[in-house]
Amino acid sequence: MKIPGIVQSLAVILLCAHAASPLFAQGPPYQTDDPVPVDLHHYEFYIFGSADGTPAEMDSTGPAFEFNWGAIPRVQLHAILPWGVIAPSNNPVYLPAGTGPSAFGLTDMELGAKIAFIKEGKHMPQIGSFTMFEMPTGNFDKGLGVGKVWYKLPIWFQKNTGKWLFDGGGGYQVVPQANYRDFPYTGWLVKRELSEQWELGAEIFAHGREGYAAAQTERSAMIDVGGYYHFKHDTNEQILFCYGHSFVGQTENYAYVGMYWTWGKDDKGGSPGDKKDLTTGMLFPGPPRQNGFGWSGQ
Repeated sequence: MKIPGIVQSLAVILLCAHAASPLFAQGPPYQTDDPVPVDLHHYEFYIFGSADGTPAEMDSTGPAFEFNWGAIPRVQLHAILPWGVIAPSNNPVYLPAGTGPSAFGLTDMELGAKIAFIKEGKHMPQIGSFTMFEMPTGNFDKGLGVGKVWYKLPIWFQKNTGKWLFDGGGGYQVVPQANYRDFPYTGWLVKRELSEQWELGAEIFAHGREGYAAAQTERSAMIDVGGYYHFKHDTNEQILFCYGHSFVGQTENYAYVGMYWTWGKDDKGGSPGDKKDLTTGMLFPGPPRQNGFGWSGQ
C-alpha cells in the first residue's frame, strides 16, 4: 500500500525541523511513542481513559489498565486490558461508516514488546521498535473488537538536549479484517521539563485511512498538547493528560487522562518518558548518555 501524501509531507517537514480504531495512546499520554524500555526489574502501571473520534463515530476507552515490565536488559513487555464504548453517529452522510448501535464492553487486549536497538550518542538518536499484537478479546458482532489478531509495527527515535526531549518515528498498522485497511502512521513529539513537578509537550500525529469499520475513515493529521504532573510526596506517582484536534484531513479529536505509577529495585521516580536504565552490561557499546534518559554510563 502506498503511503498517503499527507503522511509523507509531514514526515519530511518534521525531519527537517528536527535535522478496529487505535484508541491507546502510544506513549502515554501522547500518540507518539519512544524507544526507551522500562528499566530492568522495574514496572509501570497506568489507569486511564481515552477518546478518539470523528464525525462518523466516537470511540472511547475506559477504564483501561496498562502494565509494563522491564523483563530483560533493553526489552520491555507490555499489556493493556481495556474496556470501551463505541458510539456511531448513524448519520447517512458517512455511509457505509458510522452505523449501528452504541455498545460498551471489553475491547481488544494489547500485548507488545519494546526493544532498544541503538543507544543514543552525541549525534545519534536512540532507536528502537515497539511491536504490538492486538488480541481479539472484544465482541466483534457489537463492534467492540476487530475479530482477528492485528498488529502495530513502528520504529521510534529519541534525542535529548538539556531539558528538551524529541521523540519521533512511525510505523504500519496491519488489520487483516473486512472493512478495515492497513495504514501507515507517524508521530513527532517535543517535550520540556518546566520544573520538578511539571513537564509539557506537543506533538504532530498523522495516520492513513483506517477503513469503513473504524471511526477514522479518512486520513488525518493532528496537533496534540499534554503533559505530566509529578506529585511532590512521591515522584513515582503522576497525572497524565493530553488533548488534540486535527488540522488536516478528516475532523478528529483525541483525549487522554490517566494516573501513572512506577517502582523497582532502586525505587526512584521519573516520568513515563524519562526512564533510566540501571542494568549492568551493555548490549550495544557506545558513549554514556549525558542527560540520564534511558541509558546510563556503565
